[in-house]
Amino acid sequence: MELNELKKILKALSNDARLKIFMMLKDKKLCAYHLLDKLNVTQPTLSHHMKVLCDCGLVIAEKDWKWTYYSQNKTKIKEVEYFLSTLI
Repeated sequence: MELNELKKILKALSNDARLKIFMMLKDKKLCAYHLLDKLNVTQPTLSHHMKVLCDCGLVIAEKDWKWTYYSQNKTKIKEVEYFLSTLI
C-alpha cells in the first residue's frame, strides 16, 4: 500500500459522518435509503460521503435496479490493517 493511498483512507475516516457510515456497514449491506433514514444529512450530502468512501476503496457500491447497496471492502480493510501492523 502506498502512503498516499493510506492518507486518503485515513482522511475519509476522519469525518464523523463517514466514520459513522463505515461503522454502520460492518457485516452488512445497506442501501442509500436506509443510510439516509439513520443519518441526519441530505441525499446530496450522503452521496458525497459515499463517493469519498468508495473512491478510497473502503466501501463497495453495488447497483440493483434503482437502488445502490453499500458494503465494507474487507480486502481493503485487511490491506490497511497489514500496513499499519508493519509500523509497530
